[in-house]
Amino acid sequence: MKILHVYKRSFPESMGGVEKFIDTLCKSISAFGVKNEVLSLSRSPSNHPIKLEGYNVHHAKEDIYKGSTGFSLQAFFKFKELSRDVDIIHHHYPHPFGDLLQIFSFTNKPYIVTYHSDILRQKNLEVIYNPLKHFFLKRSHKIIATSPNYYATSEILQRYSSKVEIVPIGLSAKDYENPTKEKIDYWKKKLGMKFFLFVGAQRYYKGLKVALKAIEDTNIKLIFAGTRAADKELSKYAKSKSITNIKFLGKVSKEDKCALLSACYAFIFPSNLRTEAFGIALLEAAYFGNPLISCEIGTGTSFVNKHNETGLVVKPGCPKDLRDAMLKLLDNKELAIKMGGNAKKRAENLFTAEKQSKSYFKIYSEILKSSEK
Repeated sequence: MKILHVYKRSFPESMGGVEKFIDTLCKSISAFGVKNEVLSLSRSPSNHPIKLEGYNVHHAKEDIYKGSTGFSLQAFFKFKELSRDVDIIHHHYPHPFGDLLQIFSFTNKPYIVTYHSDILRQKNLEVIYNPLKHFFLKRSHKIIATSPNYYATSEILQRYSSKVEIVPIGLSAKDYENPTKEKIDYWKKKLGMKFFLFVGAQRYYKGLKVALKAIEDTNIKLIFAGTRAADKELSKYAKSKSITNIKFLGKVSKEDKCALLSACYAFIFPSNLRTEAFGIALLEAAYFGNPLISCEIGTGTSFVNKHNETGLVVKPGCPKDLRDAMLKLLDNKELAIKMGGNAKKRAENLFTAEKQSKSYFKIYSEILKSSEK
């Protein structure tokens, strides 16, 4: 069985949540004998396929980038060529250019769509895109939602409910090595014993300024680790408010990330918009046995973090509620330990790469069987 995955970016060039999902799925499902090809756009494309564990990455040169979407003439030729040799095409939505590739390449291969998120920012462009989107989704063989929460709150998924199947995102334990005691002790010595941690890209929907407001005039220690994109702006804000109990670590290695997740007291995930469709970083924190704090935004974040079981779920965009949740965990160590243990058990029971790959292999097999009739 051979699958072609289509998305705007891919490992190793881009390390976002959807790219991580594709990487984990391709690696884990290869155990079932599935061969995977990935087609993505790149501003500096490789002339040859990039071989990664479980899949090959094929680049098409990105010619234009508008409305968070890349466009490529070369991609039409590459898509047509690659689709000839596969059994199923697996699109990762939202990726409007992927819809164009599927529709205007006139391939008769069956395709499925993993629906990672609604389109939320480009409302003006969506009016133009709507007919194409519905044409694309209507003709798909299956639409996969990543959580029951997102399925319940997405108008688009509800519209195509007869096609929808829910497959939770899973992580592979192999991707998260146990950090050394020396590395954990290093971070505890550097940052202190009781600090709250956020790991991730610092994007507009992450609610990081809300987190800064939450720790203002408190002794709560907060650490931001991830890309440096918003550090300057957030640091400037912290200085203007005399917030000294925050540290910006910038980008950290995988080893240091795992050590930080092992060393922290609890993990916060203050994303306050539906753009945060699942929250893989939240799931990573659960794997390391951390109590979780997240916001109720009607997405997969509240599927990963069950209120009063694996952590606390608070009102989005509310510094006071976020502060109260952090103080509640700080003041009750037994509760924090219990919630952290529950988070780890939930992650290991529901969100594994093995479970995810079994579900997708079943979907692929059923589609192939029905296509052969």
